[in-house]
Amino acid sequence: MVAAGAALADEVGLANLTMGSLAERVGVPTPSLYKHVSGQEDLNRRIAALALNEAADAVGGAVQGYAGRDALEAAARAFRAFVLQHPGRYAATIGEEPSGPDDPLAAAGQRLLGAFTAILSGYEIAEPDVDHALRTLRSLFHGFATLQVANGFQWSADIDESFEWLIVFADRGLRAL
Repeated sequence: MVAAGAALADEVGLANLTMGSLAERVGVPTPSLYKHVSGQEDLNRRIAALALNEAADAVGGAVQGYAGRDALEAAARAFRAFVLQHPGRYAATIGEEPSGPDDPLAAAGQRLLGAFTAILSGYEIAEPDVDHALRTLRSLFHGFATLQVANGFQWSADIDESFEWLIVFADRGLRAL
């Protein structure tokens, strides 16, 4: 049920995903969904956990065997591709907070964070600065990808060239620390 909800969110946008539209998609009466999820909020949280795990798989797999700028570039490309391919499910991750350490959302978030933390091992980042570096990378990659999904780059410069600039910018910034 969650996978079907995630796919529908990617098609229609998370804001347009309802229990009714999901029931229609899977061909069951809406009340039947409540055997699988407790409501819209539960569905969205489960989609968020799914998305974080999928993003962690994509980024983690992309950085295998790479270090430094190569790892940064691989992670950036994988993350951007994930957000562009799955905008609805990625949108579910924004603002969702784990209810505790046993929440699947917490484990999924830690997996994605771990994939990005691995990138930093190729840079000389002091331990007290790791959180700042991670937030900076997230802001850069999230911002670019979500703006692109929302058609927020409406000028003539090539988007892929701008993304290359972003990678170079991030690499230089991390090296300068």
